[in-house]
Amino acid sequence: MCEGELFERIVAIMKRLRSPDGCPWDRKQTFQTLTSHVIEEAYELVDALDREDKNGMCEESGDLLLQVVFVSQLAEEEGLFDIAQVLKRLEEKLIRRHPHVFGDLKAADSDEARRNWDRIKASERADKEDNSVIAGVPRGIPALLRAFQIQERAARVGFDWPKEGLLPLWEKISEEAQELKCAIDGECSEEIEEEVGDLLFATVNLSRHLGIDPERALQRTNEKFSTRFRFIEERVRESGRQWSSFSLEELDSLWRLAKTKT
Repeated sequence: MCEGELFERIVAIMKRLRSPDGCPWDRKQTFQTLTSHVIEEAYELVDALDREDKNGMCEESGDLLLQVVFVSQLAEEEGLFDIAQVLKRLEEKLIRRHPHVFGDLKAADSDEARRNWDRIKASERADKEDNSVIAGVPRGIPALLRAFQIQERAARVGFDWPKEGLLPLWEKISEEAQELKCAIDGECSEEIEEEVGDLLFATVNLSRHLGIDPERALQRTNEKFSTRFRFIEERVRESGRQWSSFSLEELDSLWRLAKTKT
């Protein structure tokens, strides 16, 4: 069976699930209730990609595709659009944004291809009510990733730190850290939250200039901490003692041991 026939079967299955004699759970879903599922499936696919889990990549790609079919079915029922329109828009966008493949424009390398893509996106934004350079950055993505994308888009029009040397970025981080300390000393919770955000934003800027994806970097640190913490948990269980009976010095000693083992 060819890809087109398989895709049509998936669309037909979703229509059946949403029909009066379909699945009660599927029939109950709305755009709002699907939001968390879309995010969850996207992250599960990212996890499979990070682990290079071939079976997981295949399965999670299908799960994420299902969410697109689901949203399109709900939209069709409300007379907004259908899956054919989704595919048609995607086709048009891919061709329009790759003139070096489907047209006469030339692109010597990936950087030039990206510049072409950005230029075409900018011309598309000009026809929209919100035509800001950063208008296309989704509000619903993780905050670190959103900060990274906002900074990248601002940098493309020249609003960025100098490319030569990292000293200005280090100084900015130090400045934000000092402002956070002052806010903490002043015991103003609202100001503390703002300064924590400023410090994180500055750190994301540094990671961007280093060519590091801050979201991925933090995920790796999360995994590293989790592995070492599980090691400590196992040592605590083996001791037969309660967590509360361990001093900070003992726990720190276990942490240092975990760092040598993991």
